[in-house]
Order: sequence, then C-alpha cells, then structure tokens
Amino acid sequence: MSFTKALLLTILGTLIPGVGLLAAGRRKLGAAVLAIAILLAGFGVYLATAQQRAILHWAVQSEALLVIGIVLPTIGLAWMIVIVGTYRSLRPWKISPLQRIGGSALVTLLALAVLAPLAVGGRYAQVQKGVVEDVFAGATSKSATRPKNATAADPWAGQDRVNLLLLGGDGGDDRQGIRPDSLQVASIDTHTGNTVLFSLPRNLEKVPFPPDSPLADAYPNGVYAGDGDQLEWMINSIYRNVPTQHPGLLDSDNPGADATKLAVGAALGIKLDYYVLINLKGFQELVNALGGITVNINEKVAIGGAMDEGIRPHDYLQPGPDQHLDGYHALWFARGRYGADDYQRMERQRCAMKAIIDQSNPATVLTRYERIAKTSKQIVLTDIPGSLLPAFVDLSMRVKGGEIKSIAFTNKIIKPWDPDYDLIHSKVRTAITASTATKASAKPRPSTSDPAKPTPTKAPTKAPTPNGTPDPKTAPADNLADACAYRPVS
Repeated sequence: MSFTKALLLTILGTLIPGVGLLAAGRRKLGAAVLAIAILLAGFGVYLATAQQRAILHWAVQSEALLVIGIVLPTIGLAWMIVIVGTYRSLRPWKISPLQRIGGSALVTLLALAVLAPLAVGGRYAQVQKGVVEDVFAGATSKSATRPKNATAADPWAGQDRVNLLLLGGDGGDDRQGIRPDSLQVASIDTHTGNTVLFSLPRNLEKVPFPPDSPLADAYPNGVYAGDGDQLEWMINSIYRNVPTQHPGLLDSDNPGADATKLAVGAALGIKLDYYVLINLKGFQELVNALGGITVNINEKVAIGGAMDEGIRPHDYLQPGPDQHLDGYHALWFARGRYGADDYQRMERQRCAMKAIIDQSNPATVLTRYERIAKTSKQIVLTDIPGSLLPAFVDLSMRVKGGEIKSIAFTNKIIKPWDPDYDLIHSKVRTAITASTATKASAKPRPSTSDPAKPTPTKAPTKAPTPNGTPDPKTAPADNLADACAYRPVS
C-alpha cells in the first residue's frame, strides 16, 4: 500500500472509525470498532432529533453531568487510539523521514480534532455540575417561604402559575450588606409561558406582611414601618434589617430574602414561590460574559455623578435605537440615577432584563459558557431547588415563546410613601387574569352568527383621563416590547 493511500484511509478511518482497520486487514477489530461507532452515531442522532428536551434536562442534573463529564473524554481518548492504531496498521514499513514526520503530524491533527471538542464538552459538564450544586438549593437547604409540596413529578404543586421574585442587589465594597434596589416579580403561566412582570419602587413604604406569617406579629399591625430614618423603613431595607431586628425568627438559609419575599408578595397580593438575586456588583461581568446587550435608549443616561453631593457625571449614554452596551455601560443603563428618578431606573431595569432574556441564545451561551458559569456562581443567589431545574428548563422555553407584559408601580400609579395597596392588588389580579386568559383565547371560539368564524378577542380598553391620555391607575399591563421600544424623549 502506498503512503498516500495510507494517509487517505487514515482520514477516512477517522471520519468512520473501523473502516481503516478493515482496509488494513484487521477485520474483527475493524468490524467491532465500526459497529460501536455506528451505534454511538445513531444514538447521537436520536438524542439530537428526538430527545432535545432530555438533553436540556441532563444539563441541569448533577448525576447526569458527572456521567457526561466522564463519558465524553473517554470517547475522545478511545477515538484517538483508533486513529493512531489505524495509521500504524496502514503505514508502509519503508517510508522516508519526511513522510514519517508528515504522517505523525497528520495523525496528531486528526487526534486533536476529535479529542478537543469532546474534552471541552466533558469540562463544560463538570463546570455546569459545579454551577448546579453551588447556586441552586440542595436537599438540606432551609426556606421559610418556598413551596413545601413541590416535587419533580409535580414541580408547580398543582398551581397554574409560578411567581418568582427577581432582586437586583446593590451590594459593593462601599456598602454594608445588600439592598435590593431592583424588585421585580415574574408571574409565569406554567402552561403557556405567558409572563407578567411587576416592578415595585425601592422606596415603597408602609409595607404589609402576610397576616399568617411570623413577621406580622413582630411588627405593629403587621406593617413594616417605624420612626427614625425614613430610608430604614423602605422596602429595600427589609433584606438587611429584618434579620438584624429579629434574628432567628425565620428558619431559613437566607432570612433576608424570605422576609423580602413575604413583604413583596403581600404588597402585590400574591404568594411568591422562589427568589433569584443577582448582585449588581457582578452584573457587569455577566453582561460581558454574554457579549453585551442591545437596548433602545430614549433619553441620555448619566454615568456616575451624585446630585446630593454636587458631583456631576463624567459621561452619558446617548439616546439611540439598538445601542449595543458592554457590561460597564449596561450597568449604568440599569442603575444611572443622576438627573433621573427611581421610576425611570425601574423602566430601564425592566428593559435590561428583557435584553438579557432575548439575547441569551444557545450559540452565545455555548461559546462563552465558562465565563457565564463563573459569573453565575459569584453573583446569583436563589432558593430554587436543584431537583426542580428540569421543570424550570421547560418553563424557560415556554417563556421565550410566550407573551411578556409588565406593570411598573411608579409614582404615576401610587404614592410610594402612602401606597394604595388595594389598587395594587386590583391591577395585579387584572393583569394575571388577562395573562392566563390568553391561553383560552388562543383557541378559536365559534360566533353565534357564523359557527365557522372565531369570535375576535377584544384588547382591554384603557380608561381615558380628561385630557385623552390613558389613566395609569386603570390602564392594563403594557407589552414589554412596546415599553422598551425606541421613543426618544424630546
């Protein structure tokens, strides 16, 4: 056999393991390797085409990730051995030194081509295993507010919606503890993925606790309020202050988060199931790991500056559509406050969250996975159990295909210093009912005049104010895509 033919058969034997060994006359070994390769290839095609959901579930299960982290590199090593064995079986005995070097170089390249991606896949599996175990709650974790009857078989405990508290914790080297300056709740229909985002201002006062919670007995009239520094009785101080004022009252690994869940849930009139806290100290790294985010900027946003101290910003984010921001500028887009109020920040934070959801596509996550995983372990706290992650994976896919609406309870709707909680509860109930009804209205309903034609679903009507503009107190939830559209402020 010529040297050139041996090289070509080695390449073919790399693409179809076992073929090269058969050509070299090693029929039993070649047939066995080929059979194993065909079985593995068929299994891979089956997984990719018919079991995509199972793959996503494996990606959030520690036991499966441990096996994947071992199996993939093992397949790579076995494949590499087959390549080397194929070349040695095919190579003529008498070859020149130059041919020997060329053959060795080719075999090395082929071995690296098959081993590298499988080794990286195994490494990613081990990294992901660390994320699942470090970030998500384990079997021994304690929570005073998490659903007690949720299981892998019934992850939503028989409920049609799951309510997640999303906190942006403004922790840093210059602060003691964490103050969640961004408080949002995602109420998700578990059947359709339709979501309503509710945003509360960080300076909300007179916050009630649920009457059946131990915190209701700990505070006069069950309301988080008191004398002294006003800042110490805003809703964003609950995370730090309640565990300090009443240590051990909540049996929890994170009593500050549980206290905040109870308060936000009572403020909105719903029960919150889980929380996810992203420390804004690491938000910049997360956005950079994703490769940046693209948002619409409708008015200039200050970078730096402090109005109370007379310090002017050193730069601004300028208005414009489809502005691609790196982590540093995305952080200021979400938190810039010079010349703006908390309610403008709430609007921008909703849009930053939407941009992260929209742009976290599989290709981006895969190519930057290790950076994202490292960042996640540093900045994310949650009480979501690791055992429920497969269900949350399925839910996240529904959310990406569902409808997202939002209500920001700004000073256009409520007075944060004296909020009308009955109004808040009413708007929350209306928005959730509309989001749930979308599931039913998606199916055509026969009309009484023509059974063949569906009855069109009317959009909610916004009640006008005397000047003809919608009244925020009676207006329905807004579509988040519309709320984050480019509409430059004059």
